Amino acid sequence: MITKADKNAVRKKRHGRVRAKLSGTEARPRLNVFRSNQHIYAQLIDDVNGVTVASASTLDKELTLESTTNVDAAQKVGELIAKRAVEKGLQSVVFDRGGYLYHGRVKALAEAARENGLQF
Repeated sequence: MITKADKNAVRKKRHGRVRAKLSGTEARPRLNVFRSNQHIYAQLIDDVNGVTVASASTLDKELTLESTTNVDAAQKVGELIAKRAVEKGLQSVVFDRGGYLYHGRVKALAEAARENGLQF
């Protein structure tokens, strides 16, 4: 049986392999997703300059959520990060799923971001 610490270690190893091939630039930042048990976070990162361009999470005050742990909350975060990216003049991003499966909350966030103007 895999313990919680082992699952996260495996995820970090998988994320490291993806990050070796993937990088964000000023024109096309990396959309990074982090999923915890209680919240979901998204950041647009310019790896060349080492700067976070925009971020959104279920902790943001402008989001009114009944629950922060479900697919609906992830969709709202996806919409918010896309809105903030478009405000900064960014259309195209590189999607970094953070070593998580493209399923459930991560997929909902990505699809909501796509529907609201981001291309990846």
